[in-house]
Amino acid sequence: MATVAAPASDSQRRDEAWARMGDLNQRARHDRAGALADLRELFASGRPSAGIDGAAEGRFVAFAVHPALDRAAAALAARWLPWSGKRFDAGAGRGENLLLGGRISAFGFHTRVEPSVLAPGHDVLVIDYAAVPSNRWTGMSLIRDELVEVAPGAHLGLALLRRSGGRHALVAWWALRQR
Repeated sequence: MATVAAPASDSQRRDEAWARMGDLNQRARHDRAGALADLRELFASGRPSAGIDGAAEGRFVAFAVHPALDRAAAALAARWLPWSGKRFDAGAGRGENLLLGGRISAFGFHTRVEPSVLAPGHDVLVIDYAAVPSNRWTGMSLIRDELVEVAPGAHLGLALLRRSGGRHALVAWWALRQR
């Protein structure tokens, strides 16, 4: 008689998704195209992270600009990356980035759900830095983050650079984990 495995708990699914994003970070170093394709597929499988609230641990996953630049930026990020996550206030539709292990908060943002500019027709949680006036002098107003939940408490995000004509260029992939 065959045994049926018990369904994975939400925490197991979260931890498996988090580990997969760590694996994709490592894979991007030697199979950039494959890792970026898998990230796009994983992103497309997610739903808008509309319910994310409170602090979430952050992880850099991969840069997506140019192979040589991506390698150099990833090497630097592996040695020193002050970004440690984000904090959300879902009720107010806003949040902030956490730096240096959460000791500093900076680069506030507003959130809303709308279609992705990377995957039109797919709704995402937009993290809008341009909506916060103090971000204009930092250059953060040129960044649009999009976030989807890929497992309960595990979120995959991408950073887009706003270009002329309202177009966006994919810069990097990142992840959040809420406990």
